Amino acid sequence: MMAAGPWALLLLLALGSGPGARGYFPEERWNPESPLLPPRVTVALLARNAAHALPSTLGALERLRHPKERTALWVAVDHSVDNTTALLREWLLRVRGLYHRVEWRPLEEPTSYPDEEGPKHWSPMRYEHVMKLRQAALEAARAAWSDYLLFLDADNVLTNPDTLGLLMAENKTLVAPMLDSRAAYSNFWCGMTAQGYYRRTPLYLPVRRRERRGCFAVPMVHSTFLLDLRRTAAAALRFHPPNPHYTWPFDDIIAFAFACRQAEVQMFICNREVYGFLPVPLRSHSTLQDEAESFLHVLLEIMVKNPPAEPSPHVWVPPKVPDKMGFDEVFLINLRRRTERRARMLRTLQEQEISCTVVEAVDGKAMNSSEVEALGIRMLPGYRDPYHGRPLTKGELGCFLSHYRVWQEIAARGLRKSVVFEDDLRFEIFFKRRLMTLMQELEAEGIPWDLIYIGRKRMQVERPEKAVPRVRNLVEADYSYWTLGYILSLRGARKLLAAEPLGKMLPVDEFLPVMFDKHPLTEYTKHFPKRDLVAFSAEPLLVFPTHYTGEDGYVSDTETSVLWDDEATATDWDRSRSQKMREQPELRREARNSDVLQSPLTSAARDEL
Repeated sequence: MMAAGPWALLLLLALGSGPGARGYFPEERWNPESPLLPPRVTVALLARNAAHALPSTLGALERLRHPKERTALWVAVDHSVDNTTALLREWLLRVRGLYHRVEWRPLEEPTSYPDEEGPKHWSPMRYEHVMKLRQAALEAARAAWSDYLLFLDADNVLTNPDTLGLLMAENKTLVAPMLDSRAAYSNFWCGMTAQGYYRRTPLYLPVRRRERRGCFAVPMVHSTFLLDLRRTAAAALRFHPPNPHYTWPFDDIIAFAFACRQAEVQMFICNREVYGFLPVPLRSHSTLQDEAESFLHVLLEIMVKNPPAEPSPHVWVPPKVPDKMGFDEVFLINLRRRTERRARMLRTLQEQEISCTVVEAVDGKAMNSSEVEALGIRMLPGYRDPYHGRPLTKGELGCFLSHYRVWQEIAARGLRKSVVFEDDLRFEIFFKRRLMTLMQELEAEGIPWDLIYIGRKRMQVERPEKAVPRVRNLVEADYSYWTLGYILSLRGARKLLAAEPLGKMLPVDEFLPVMFDKHPLTEYTKHFPKRDLVAFSAEPLLVFPTHYTGEDGYVSDTETSVLWDDEATATDWDRSRSQKMREQPELRREARNSDVLQSPLTSAARDEL
């Protein structure tokens, strides 16, 4: 019996050490508490003429990682002439069983406001109606005892599925996720005047660029934001009617900012993560087609660094009908091993309804010296890279041969006009429309041309380029780099091939300026006696690189390579430590595209509003 004592004690300890036993006597034992249920969230979605955006917005909403059975939907349609009402009705019928509750407020008639000048015009009657709708959403969330209310504009795409949880973790009464756009515009202000108008501050751009990260107190957030209804101060917030002491502009977001100030509720903007994207607002005279194309550009920008914003599977999306924009061929040059670039470019072209032919790029890194000799390739005598003094790289060799093959195909097939894309570009807003308009105007004037840059890096910036008379947005091209996008005529292709460049090769973006006689170095141009290529450039440019030198994600298949005739010598000069990077800032502002409608992210402007 004595020997069994320790074993009996161990048995008692084992029985008493489980998760449900914390006492010696049965009445002292307890089980761990069960976890709390996730918070109850109401999502308020107001939509007007948003049929073009809703499939993507709703798809992103469905992918939010918050239990749908703890999520209620409050959806309203405001004076729409497009398919918004039918689309939302279809979506709600299909998803209502997934969500805790659905409140649907359709508005079939009227389709416009008596005092508005167009569907993009914010008239006083429209402001008041939107204020009443937002107030109704706020009251519905309170009546349902929701813990949180998420306001979501119909064209705001929350690409980060953890957005709700991340905002809740900030533990603020009112917090907004900073949304990205193609310009300086976002869904917050950093400054406000005593009269309620926007005021520019030094803080805005560092926050917008994420040079400063965190959760920042600001006087205004809008479009998409999360309100914690559990806070006592939240009970005093309202959109309509405005506070009796309200004298600021009659605007729903400004009125709500005033209510927050009166209730001593601080607004916050959070930029710790990339949460989503929104379009830059268009001018009041813009059309619904303008708005649809502007939102399309948002989808294209999302794909630069993120997966595509897939539409909701519960709504019908019109099929795309690609065409060649009036060109004989659209070529896309892509290295076989760059599968992600190919997939992104094919998707972006498909979204813009542009069909293309993929040309497998020549992988210079995979070529050996015997292959180079068999093609009769010789480097241009005396060529040295102007930044580094090095010879041609194998990557540059492959790049030249890739374009050369396209020129050969144009000549062999007799293609009158063709577009050539590389796979590391992004498109400007309204790309397809602007390119087609440019070509129509050029052809109407009967101006002969061989080459038209649609994306490039200007190397001569001391004097302006000469505008082409009676053709908007076209200039005579001066010394330029890059071949990420251009238009080539049959005559132009024949001129390039007739120069026999393989026997005196230099980088393709140096060769082209030589051929239209704008290269500054005579030691290069003297090897090409016939330099009569007629070259123009779109201005503003229509495409630009996905990444600039030194930026995160930048990869160069041309300069990060090995020498064309020396595989033992690596060339990684195109990094932030290189002389090229140190010299580029002098050209960077002029070389980058000038935005057609709004300011770029490099400068503050009124489009922050």
